[in-house]
Parts: sequence; structure tokens; C-alpha cells
Amino acid sequence: MKSTRRFKPPWTLIRENSECYTVQDANGVTVAWLYCRDDSQRYSFGAGEFTSEEARRIGKAISRIPEFMTQRQGFHQRGGGPRWCADRPYHVALEDTYIRAHWDEIDALCKLNSLPFNSTGETIQNEGVWKVYEFTWQMDAILFWDRFEGRWLRGSEFHYPERPANLPSLKPLQSWPKFKPRNTR
Repeated sequence: MKSTRRFKPPWTLIRENSECYTVQDANGVTVAWLYCRDDSQRYSFGAGEFTSEEARRIGKAISRIPEFMTQRQGFHQRGGGPRWCADRPYHVALEDTYIRAHWDEIDALCKLNSLPFNSTGETIQNEGVWKVYEFTWQMDAILFWDRFEGRWLRGSEFHYPERPANLPSLKPLQSWPKFKPRNTR
């Protein structure tokens, strides 16, 4: 019986010299070599090689393979990004059109349930325009994410965790008018 080799994450992209990039695992084992040549337009024999920019982009994509293979089921901190700070590590993005249509309800419901959401001012362009909100406590962020159909952020990418089974519900607004799209015209 053959044992399968494991290549321990994280994988890193390393520039070996002007003509080669390598991708290595955490133990230093080389997983991929990417040869490049920036002056390939001058010579016909080097036309099949990547430019250094192409090799760097492909190497970066290869180094992210272990990240894509891992199963992330839970709600993780953002862990980076342009506006990440340690005292408010959880981030949820809401679509801009949804915020504009439901702002009064979002604001009133968060005040009623003491959900201290804070806009970072960051905008993400990903199949629409998304605005980012930050939270100190994970449960506050999860309740906000669940109630307002948000996207959980991991770095600057959307993350799709499963809804917890025993998630408490927010206190509902009493006699709040239902949203009618025809009234927004």
C-alpha cells in the first residue's frame, strides 16, 4: 500500500532568480517551478515561457491551493485586510442596495438589540457593491450576518459558513412596516 505524501501548508512563492519562481511548502519542499523570461519577444526560442509577471501571478495562485482545500466551517476573524484592527476583528459585508432599501430597519433593529455595528467605510466590488461593518464580539457579528443577509469576511474575500443550529433570534421590531419595493420608486 502506497502512502500519500503530504505537503504541509502554508505554501510560499519564492523568487529564485531572474528566470525562475518556486512554490515551497512549510517544510521547504519545492512543489512547483515556474520559469520565465521577460525578453521573449526578441527571440523565437523563448516564446513559450511566461513573462515574470505571469509566472508570479500563477505561482501566487498555486501557493493558495492549500487555502482553497481546507474546510472552513466556523466563523473566523477577518485576520487582515485594509481596515482590520485587533479590537474589532469580525467583519460582515452588506450589499449597498440592500442597505439603502432597509437602512431605517437595520438601524432600529440594531439599537433595539444592542448590536454595536460600526461601518469601516470600506467598499468591496464583488458581484455588486458591498459595505463593510466591524464588530468586537463574534456573536454580535453572527447575529448581524444572519439577520441582514450579509457576507462573512475572511481577509478581503467572502466566506460562507453554515448557519448555527442554536442561534438565538433578535428581538423583533413592534409594528414595523413591511418593505414594499414599489414604494421606493
